[in-house]
Amino acid sequence: MSLSDRAGSRIRSIPVLAGVLLLTALAGCQVRPLYSDPVGTSTALAAIEISDADDRVEQEVRNALIFLVAGGQGEPVNPQYHLALEVTTRAMGVLYDQDKDRVDRASAGRIVVKADYNLTKIGTGETIKSGNRTAVALVDFPVQEFAKLRAVRDGENRAAKELAELIRADIAAALSR
Repeated sequence: MSLSDRAGSRIRSIPVLAGVLLLTALAGCQVRPLYSDPVGTSTALAAIEISDADDRVEQEVRNALIFLVAGGQGEPVNPQYHLALEVTTRAMGVLYDQDKDRVDRASAGRIVVKADYNLTKIGTGETIKSGNRTAVALVDFPVQEFAKLRAVRDGENRAAKELAELIRADIAAALSR
């Protein structure tokens, strides 16, 4: 066997080796639709009852969570999981206006809504997922008092919806395992 015969057999084996490596790499991949429900996560989410709210912002988070986990169907009749929810809110200014002569200027601020949550299985009391999440909404505080109250309320509502989406994502990830 000459040297040129060996080189020819090596060149022919490269595509075969590349094909084997490609098939090995593809065998480890899982291709599925982005919004698929692989293990019945939506069914598990629809079986969550959420604790009663103590104030308006907590009620906003609770309502958004009920809509998100149940797909708009409301609370479950026979829940399998219980979500204890504790929500706090805080409004704070961001900018300090040193120009006291200009009183007709709006100042910037933010609304911080934080939730501590604990998801437990009702039958066993086992904790599935617990944690805390925070959502921030930026607002402008106008000079008029009613407009300022309305800006705070709108900021709380926006932060509550964002917080509910974050909590739903955490819970869905925990239930899909």
